[in-house]
Amino acid sequence: MRLGVVVALLLGLLPVVPGFYRFVQARPGQPLADPLLDLLPVQDHSTLVFSLIYGAIAATLVYLLPRPQRLLQALWAYYLLQLLRIATLWLLPLEPPTNLVILHDPVMDRIFEVTTQPIVRDLFFSGHTATMMLLLLAGRGYRWRWAMGLAMVAVGLLVLVQRVHYSYDVLAAPLFAWFAYWLAERICQQRQQHAPEL
Repeated sequence: MRLGVVVALLLGLLPVVPGFYRFVQARPGQPLADPLLDLLPVQDHSTLVFSLIYGAIAATLVYLLPRPQRLLQALWAYYLLQLLRIATLWLLPLEPPTNLVILHDPVMDRIFEVTTQPIVRDLFFSGHTATMMLLLLAGRGYRWRWAMGLAMVAVGLLVLVQRVHYSYDVLAAPLFAWFAYWLAERICQQRQQHAPEL
C-alpha cells in the first residue's frame, strides 16, 4: 500500500511536468559566467551519458526489487527530488551556456519521436547528476558506492563538456539528492511507525 502511494504521487507529476518545462523554456533567464566550463572542450556525448544512466538504473532496480523498504525510500527520494528541482527551476531562471550541444536521449527520442523545441533552460540543478547520486545512495557496499560514484562523476563531466549545464548545476546536484534521500528516510520511518499491524 505504501509503495502504491508513492507510485501514485509520481504518476501525478506526469500531467504537470510537461507544462512546467514548457513554461521554463519560454521564460528568459540570466546567463552565468563559468570559468571552469571555459576550460573544458565542447563535444557531444549523449549516447555515453544515457548508457551510464540507464545502466545504473537497471543495476539499481535489480538490487532494490527484492528489498521493498529500500525501494520505497528510493521512490520517495526521487519524488522529492523532482519537487526540489521544480522549485529551484522556478526560482532561478537561467540561460543555457554558450556552445550548448543538445543532449539527445536515444531511448526516449525514439519512443516519442521528439520534434518539438528541446528544453535547454532546465538548468539548476542537474537532474542527470542528481539521479546518479540517488542511485549511489540507494545501494549498499563499498564496490557499489565506488562504481556509482565514478559513474556519477563521469555523467557530471560529460554534461559539462556538452554544455548542457553550468558547473554550479552539477556541483549542487549531489547535495539536493542527498537532502531528498534524507527526507525520504524520515518519511518512510514515520510511516512505518504509524502503519497498522496486520
